[in-house]
Amino acid sequence: MQNTDYIDLTAGRRVFTEVGPGLRAMREGPDGRVYLLVSPQPGLLVFAANGKPVMQVGAALSAIAGVKTRPAALTFGEDCDVDAEGRIYVADRGANAVLIFSSEGTLLRSIPITAPVSLAALPEGEVAVSTLREAHLITVFDKNGRDVREFGDPEPASDRDDLNRYLSTGLLATDAQGHLFYAFPYMPEPTVRQYDRFGFAGQEIQYTSIEALQVAQAARKEIDRQEKRHEPPYFKRNLTAVTIDRSNGEVWMALHNKLLHFDKDGNRRATYLLYTPEGSRIEITSILVDSRHILAGSEALGVYEFARPDKSEKIQTENTNAHGRAEKKAAP
Repeated sequence: MQNTDYIDLTAGRRVFTEVGPGLRAMREGPDGRVYLLVSPQPGLLVFAANGKPVMQVGAALSAIAGVKTRPAALTFGEDCDVDAEGRIYVADRGANAVLIFSSEGTLLRSIPITAPVSLAALPEGEVAVSTLREAHLITVFDKNGRDVREFGDPEPASDRDDLNRYLSTGLLATDAQGHLFYAFPYMPEPTVRQYDRFGFAGQEIQYTSIEALQVAQAARKEIDRQEKRHEPPYFKRNLTAVTIDRSNGEVWMALHNKLLHFDKDGNRRATYLLYTPEGSRIEITSILVDSRHILAGSEALGVYEFARPDKSEKIQTENTNAHGRAEKKAAP
């Protein structure tokens, strides 16, 4: 049964305070480091698990005093990811390329691809890329930069092919098993589709509450309007960010100020409304969830840390149960 109640969630604090406007993506590496992509400048900022800044890849001048810089020609990064070996991948839409760096920030390879908008690191050195231009939704490159497979067709939401391709532009994420998750930001119904790494589609998660239905109806009217005008398409995102909790494969979907939590079977567990400690709404443009906390990023406000309510409730229940067992044991 779906939970239709909204839960207000207030951040405990702002983190990575060095990061301001331009935040495009947040990812966590295998060693707990957090990677923040800020475009057009300063580029990729890397923080240790304790929050200490350790490296910058991009602009020659460091945005953080005392942090070592690895100069790199980043034009406009849209997304980033990190693989199990610590290699860093950046989708540079301005340069029409995917850039691959070592864990120390040295450029290893540049893969030319037109208008990349999102990417996800896969096992065996592969990387999956979504674009604004390619015929298929996802292109996978091997560790040598060769195009090894393409899959996924644009959704037929319109009679115009260019509208369908725009509306089917996607955001990518992965779980610990290497499954790909493709989120459709512009579709009337916020949707996340799962693929295995070879392109076989699995389950699909779609948000279809009454409120979402109203948004979907308005989006379809806008599609009809733009279809008749025969101008280059432009739509606002309905789904603004997506991430996967790699510890359990659960899906977290952001819709502006709302954060939706789905279990690995696609059941919605909760919907949160996110606020800063001062009470301002957080318009979520990037999200990172792990077993410890939630990090929500806003291009305008920065990055905020939240305790996970589902984990807190579980801990509280476990403590209560343990207390009950202790009381029973102590009873005469």
